[in-house]
Amino acid sequence: MFRAAVRLSVSGARSLTRPQLGRTAPLAQRCYSHGGKLESDEEFDARWVTYFNKADIDAWELRKGMNTLIGYDLVPEPKILEAALRACRRLNDLASAIRILEAVKDKSGPHKKIYPYLIQELRPTLDELGISTPEELGMD
Repeated sequence: MFRAAVRLSVSGARSLTRPQLGRTAPLAQRCYSHGGKLESDEEFDARWVTYFNKADIDAWELRKGMNTLIGYDLVPEPKILEAALRACRRLNDLASAIRILEAVKDKSGPHKKIYPYLIQELRPTLDELGISTPEELGMD
C-alpha cells in the first residue's frame, strides 16, 4: 500500500516538473450570440403574443411561458400581458391571472411608475375579462 502511494506521488511530481510543450489549455470563450439573428423588440413582442394566443394552450404551457418571460431582464409589454390574461380566461384560470399581475408588480421592483402604467393600459382588458387586481382583492 505504501509502495503504491509513493509510486503515485513520484509520478505525479514528475508530471509537474516536466515541461508540457504541446499542451496548452484552450481559452474559455462564451458564445452567447454565436452568430444568431438579433430579435427586435417588435419581433419579441409578436413572438410572445403569438405564444399566448395559441388556441390549444394548456395550463402548463401558460405557466411555462410566464415563468420564462418573467425570467428575462424586462417587464413585459401590456400587449403581451393582455394575451396572457386572455389565455387565462380561455383556461378559466383566475388564479394564474392574479399571479401574472403579482409577478409583474414584483418585476417592476422599485420603479413605482411601471406597475400603475401597466394596470392603466390593461384596465379595459381586466374589466372585459372580469379580473380584479391584487390590490382590489386586498392582497396588497
